[in-house]
This record gives sequence, structure tokens and C-alpha cells, in this order.
Amino acid sequence: MNKKALTFSRKDPAKFFKTLNKRVNEYFKDNNIKRTGNWQLYTKAIVMFCLLIVPVVLIFTLNLPGWAQILAMVVVGIGMAGVGMNVMHDANHGSFSSKKWVNKLMGSSIYILAGNDYNWKVQHNVLHHTYTNIHGHDEDIDAGKVIRFSKHAKWHRFHKYQKYYAFFLYGLLTANWAITTDFTQTYRYLKRKLAYGKMPNPATQWTKLIIGKIVYYSIWVVLPLSLGFKWWEVLIGFIVMHYTAGIILSVIFQLAHVMPNTEMPLPDEQGNMKNTWAIHQLFTTSNFSPKSWFVEFYTGGLNRQVEHHLFSHISHIHYRKLAKIVKETAQEFSLPYNEYNTFWQAVAEHYNQLKTLGQKPSLA
Repeated sequence: MNKKALTFSRKDPAKFFKTLNKRVNEYFKDNNIKRTGNWQLYTKAIVMFCLLIVPVVLIFTLNLPGWAQILAMVVVGIGMAGVGMNVMHDANHGSFSSKKWVNKLMGSSIYILAGNDYNWKVQHNVLHHTYTNIHGHDEDIDAGKVIRFSKHAKWHRFHKYQKYYAFFLYGLLTANWAITTDFTQTYRYLKRKLAYGKMPNPATQWTKLIIGKIVYYSIWVVLPLSLGFKWWEVLIGFIVMHYTAGIILSVIFQLAHVMPNTEMPLPDEQGNMKNTWAIHQLFTTSNFSPKSWFVEFYTGGLNRQVEHHLFSHISHIHYRKLAKIVKETAQEFSLPYNEYNTFWQAVAEHYNQLKTLGQKPSLA
């Protein structure tokens, strides 16, 4: 990763973001509502936690046949992704509740999803939200050598097949959190002295990470083994759960950033970016399924990534109303507002982008 400091332009003579901020502030003031979550979000949180927990309870308490256990673990994976997108995500952005302790508690749900809050906040809140789609800085578009997400990444001969294998690898996301990613990230982020807020004590962070993994594996591996489930049954359930959650989370993210209509700009030799941070977000982010109530409900508003990237401190429960303001303001200032009408249209376009990025650069 290129560690050279970047600077976004401060030149916005038309005052796009100042205008947009004013209109968004007026929306909340005129409607006398908080920017954080409300009863709708808290109801969703209950639904997502039920999807995560109830199937596990049924497996533990009922003598379900093998096919039913596998189906139940698929639902658990759906619940795992649902909790991540609707609860953990808002909470670790500080927008789930106006109370810090509630955000901290709900944000800690990442520990039962295989992750670590410090690592997630650095990778997502700091690196991704600041340096969106900038190769060498945004780790969310860095899949190592195996998948080429950026035209600036080194091309390998096997990338011409990534349009076929990428979707299969997406399912490994949360399993990687559980096994290796958290340890390598903690080492790397502490070494670079990266933090979202106060820098943690290294010993404290390593202790939290190790204890978190012990608790995680105690819940998902040790407990079922102690209840009499065979090791291979636990392994199959573990894989099914993580693969389901991983592919959902990965696809939702890729539809927002690795698309034909999203740019991946680079800084100049001095580390200066062409646009202001807010305008940069419009060029590098895309929405999908804006009219689908179900998609918006389940993905925690992550189908409206444009609004999320501009106002990550605001709960996703408000994005549907904010979208009209953002879209109209972007159009007024002749700026892009990237959007696909349906989920499947977005998936098809992401596939096309994988195909394009898989071509040898000299031929693309």
C-alpha cells in the first residue's frame, strides 16, 4: 500500500457541499427529527438479531434433519450480514443512537460476527470513507493479487478469469475476518499508528482481539461441540454461515464502488487530488435499487451509498428522504449521481466491470 499522504482540493467555487449541507440541516430542523436511529431502526435491529439467533436455538433444541440444519445456518448467515449492515455499521459510525454507550454496545456486535471494532473502524471509517476508490489507500478495493478491482492494480494472466471466480471468492470475507485478517490488520494499523478517534494502547488492543476471538469460537465452535454435535457438522455449519454472510456483504459493497460508472482517480505527484472530498465521493460511489423497499430494509440503506458516503454520521434510516435532496443538488451543480435502477442490473454491471478489469491493460 502506498502510504504517501493525500490532500483533497479545497477549491469548490460553486460551494456544492456547503449548499448540500445547508439543505440537509434544514430538512432535520424543519421536521424536528434527530439524525440518529429511531423506532424503525430499533425494530429492524430486533428482526436482524432474531434471524441470527433463533435458527441457532432451534438447531440446539430440536432434532432437526441435516438438510434443515443447513437451511437454518443459511438463515443465520443472512442474519449475520443483516446485523452487520443494519446494527453494527450504524453503531460504529456513531449514528445508531444519540447515546454513545448504546452505539458502543451495538457496535460490539461485530465480535459475534467474527470481526474487531478497532480494525473495522480504521479500515472502513478512516481508510475507505476518506480515500474512497483510491488505489493504494482504500483497502476495500485491495483484494491482494487474486482479484483486480482497480485499473491501477498490477495485472496477472489469471485475472482474465476473475469474472468467473470472483463471486465464489466473495463468500470468504467474514471467514477471513475470523481466521487471519483481524490479526494482520491489528499489526499493520498499530504500526502505522492509525485510529478512529483515540489511539488504543497496543497491549489493550491485542488483548481485546484475542479475548474476542476466544469468545467468538466458544460460541460458534466449542458450544455446539459440547452439546454433542460432531466436528464435521460444526464445520459444515460454520462454512455455510460464513459463506452466506460473506457473499452478501461483499456483493453489496462491490455494487457501490467497483462499477463502470464509478471512477478510481489517483493523486498527482505531490499527493493532491483533483476534487474536494465531497465531490470525490460522487465520482467514486454508486447507488442501486432506489425504489426497492426490501433491498433498502435488509441492506441497512447501503444501496444508497452516495448518501452514506456524504453523511456517514447520519443513520441510514433517513437516506430515502435525503436522497432526493442529494440527487437534486448534484444535478443542479452538474455533478454525477451514479445509480442503477435494480439490484440485478447492478450485479450485471459489476460482472462487466470485473471482465473489463480482467483484460490485459494493453488490450483493454
